[in-house]
Amino acid sequence: MTVVSVSMPESLLNRLDEFADEHGYTGRSEVVREASRNLLGEFEDKRLEDRRLIGVITVLFNYETSAAEQRMMQLRHEHEGLVTSNVHNHVGDHYCMELFIVEGQLDEISTFVGKIRATKDTLSVDYSVIPVDDFDGALDGHSHGHDHGEE
Repeated sequence: MTVVSVSMPESLLNRLDEFADEHGYTGRSEVVREASRNLLGEFEDKRLEDRRLIGVITVLFNYETSAAEQRMMQLRHEHEGLVTSNVHNHVGDHYCMELFIVEGQLDEISTFVGKIRATKDTLSVDYSVIPVDDFDGALDGHSHGHDHGEE
């Protein structure tokens, strides 16, 4: 196997080590390999490809210590064909929550989520997507939603 050097905050490394211990992993490398496979496979769901999807993306960040809010608005404008709605909300004294409603193809949504995740100082990124054509069967009880998420 190839050895890779990765930079991360000490707090995240500590959480990684604690997770490995608590869940019986042989070490942090095993946890990182599994997390990487999960992240890469996240948007490879064949049931969602080539279908129109609606999604909700929730982002939490500390507004006092970052330019994340400005980046969220920049991403919204860059993806104005995808983002149908956006809500900005204050949470507590130091945090903001950005909520995006999106409608589009899986690759468009995955690109958008990836750019949000790559934004410095985001504390949490959570999302779910549902095929729009599932609504056709919703009235007779045959709706099949599909969830994805982080953390």
